[in-house]
Amino acid sequence: MLAVLWLLELVDQLTGNALDTWGITTRDPADLGSLATAPLVHYGWDHLIGNSLPFLVLGTIVLIGGVLRWVITTITTTITSGGAAWLFSATGTITGGASGVIFGWLTYVLVRGIFTRNVWQIVIGLVVLFFYGGMLAGILPVSSGVSWQGHLGGAAGGVLAAWLLHGRDRRTPVVKTSPTRSLDL
Repeated sequence: MLAVLWLLELVDQLTGNALDTWGITTRDPADLGSLATAPLVHYGWDHLIGNSLPFLVLGTIVLIGGVLRWVITTITTTITSGGAAWLFSATGTITGGASGVIFGWLTYVLVRGIFTRNVWQIVIGLVVLFFYGGMLAGILPVSSGVSWQGHLGGAAGGVLAAWLLHGRDRRTPVVKTSPTRSLDL
């Protein structure tokens, strides 16, 4: 998938940034389809390079949990990230890039262990927090030209995906049964 992002940026550069129109235009109902395409486009090599390592590492960690979980988490975070950028970004803004999905994968990995109560997933979450926890500052409006709205929406989507995929473990009560005893008379 990362190779596809690099290929698309090459095509974008060779066509004079023609793919940049795949980004999300704020509050344009005709542009809602771009929620699916916006994570595929980046606005220059620096943008793509900045997203590449966390995309590879966090995407791989989620994928190790299973292809279906990766797909559900990716779709959920794509929609919530894009939806937040579409709804809350400044008028006339066009948002693109994979960072909203990356934030979703990050929060998914951070919270899934809470839902599953799996020690190893909690440990993985803590290791990821150590290396990538500083990214969480990206959900705050601190840098112009950076879609904190998309980051925040993606982070919320990661928590939602963890709840959808693993929250059942907490919602389903564990019923302990004792062996039945019978008296032989």
